Amino acid sequence: MTPRTRSLAVVAALAAALVVGVGAGALAFAVIGNDSGKTVVREVTVSGSQPTAAGALTVGQVYDKTYRSVVEITVDTTTGSAFGQQQQQAQGSGFVYDENGDIVTNDHVVDGADSISVRFWNGATYKAKLVGSDPSTDLAVIKVSAPASLLQPLQLADSSKVAVGDPVVAIGSPFGLEGTVTSGIVSALHRAMEAPNNFTINDSIQTDAAINHGNSGGPLLNDLGQVVGINAQIDSESGGSDGVGFAIPSDTVRAIVSQLVQSGKVEHAYLGVQIVAIPSDVARQLGLPAGVEVTKVVSGTPSDHAGLQAATGQKLVDGQQYPTGGDVIVGFDGKTVTSAAQLQTLVDSKRPGDKVTVTYVRSGKTKSVTVTLDTRPS
Repeated sequence: MTPRTRSLAVVAALAAALVVGVGAGALAFAVIGNDSGKTVVREVTVSGSQPTAAGALTVGQVYDKTYRSVVEITVDTTTGSAFGQQQQQAQGSGFVYDENGDIVTNDHVVDGADSISVRFWNGATYKAKLVGSDPSTDLAVIKVSAPASLLQPLQLADSSKVAVGDPVVAIGSPFGLEGTVTSGIVSALHRAMEAPNNFTINDSIQTDAAINHGNSGGPLLNDLGQVVGINAQIDSESGGSDGVGFAIPSDTVRAIVSQLVQSGKVEHAYLGVQIVAIPSDVARQLGLPAGVEVTKVVSGTPSDHAGLQAATGQKLVDGQQYPTGGDVIVGFDGKTVTSAAQLQTLVDSKRPGDKVTVTYVRSGKTKSVTVTLDTRPS
């Protein structure tokens, strides 16, 4: 899709109404869609060779095993302006999810589409319809009626087992160059990306595999040819690949896509607070317990009904402002809470309507309250 160059906070983003706003470094992200600029590309032939380790495949072997499952997605949209309606076309990537014709891509690739078409490795092109999308995780499922011979699903890996330094391969259509393969390693784990609707996608995978505009929705593969993530964003001042790309982890893909295929929609649990992590060293100086302090209670949400209280002041600690006077959440449904990302993950593991126990400290006293989680607003 058309690249967006807005500045996105890596950690300080609204997610399940949980905001981490202290000590977070800001990076400039661009959603990786198509690009109208000229790009000089040197074609490289990837030849197969023997696996480098027991069970592992070379880059060429991963490509040979998976490229027929990766598709190019073209989207036509209509936009209004002072000069009337205009037709626009953009491209992204995706991959075959199952033998029923379901294809996974990014929400931002197909958002607002008037029509969607899918081009397979052999040039065959088919119209697709939107099955469902989830802006909160930037995932979408589209469906095509194509011959069974073209519907070769990719296998989702267990992204919780991915380690820093693992080799990875990206396949997609950067700048409309379908079937492009790049390789690299997992550069970091547990990154946070901002979704199109400003919620946070946790546990994202950072990679130095070159991904550019048009790679959006394409797979990030391990050395077995399994999907460990879906390429979604880059951190770039130039708008091109600077070796800092981010993929939505396959465990998130598995959980969200299964719901989209089944019902066309996803419902996320919602607590309704904004929070800031209070590390143990800072907590000692503030006279607070380590945990996450509530900085805002959203009116009419489960946290509001439960009577949670937000911070009333601030205090400077080691050059950083921290909130004071609010409830500090230290436990959620029996699990100790030490970070904002952890609390968000715990909320995400629940469904709307679930009853949970939130443990918090107010004025030095530990309290617990039962909260009925709501449905996260879009």
